[in-house]
Amino acid sequence: MIFLDTSAIYALADRADPNHRRAREHLRRALEAGATLLTHNYVLVESMALLQRRLGMPAAMRFARDAEGLEVVWVDESTHGEAVARLEKTGTGGVSLVDAVSFLVMRKRGIRTALAFDADFVTAGFRLYEGPGSD
Repeated sequence: MIFLDTSAIYALADRADPNHRRAREHLRRALEAGATLLTHNYVLVESMALLQRRLGMPAAMRFARDAEGLEVVWVDESTHGEAVARLEKTGTGGVSLVDAVSFLVMRKRGIRTALAFDADFVTAGFRLYEGPGSD
C-alpha cells in the first residue's frame, strides 16, 4: 500500500510541473506492481482546491472522478483532534494539518511509503516511492 499525497496529485495533473514525468512514471510502476493507493479526505479537499485554483474546474473534476479508484480514509473527529494536538506539541511550522493527518493515517495503517514530492514525509520518517521495491 502506498500513500498518495497532494504534491503527487498536482504533479500528475499539471504537465508544466517539474515533477510531472516522475509522477506519471511512479504511478505507472505502482499500478503495474498492483499497489493499492490510499489517501484521506483532507488530501482530496486540498487537491481539489489546488487543482481548481491553478488549473481550472475541468482539471479538478477529472481528479474527482479519478479519485474514485483510490482507497480513502475518512478522517473522524478523533483523528482530526490527534493531528491538531501533535501539531501543537511539535510546533513544526512547515507541516500543515493535512500533512499531520497524513502522517497519522500512515502510522495507523502501517504504511511506510508515500507517492509524494514533499520532503516533510522523509523528515517524518517515511520513504518516498521510487518504484517497485521501495514500498
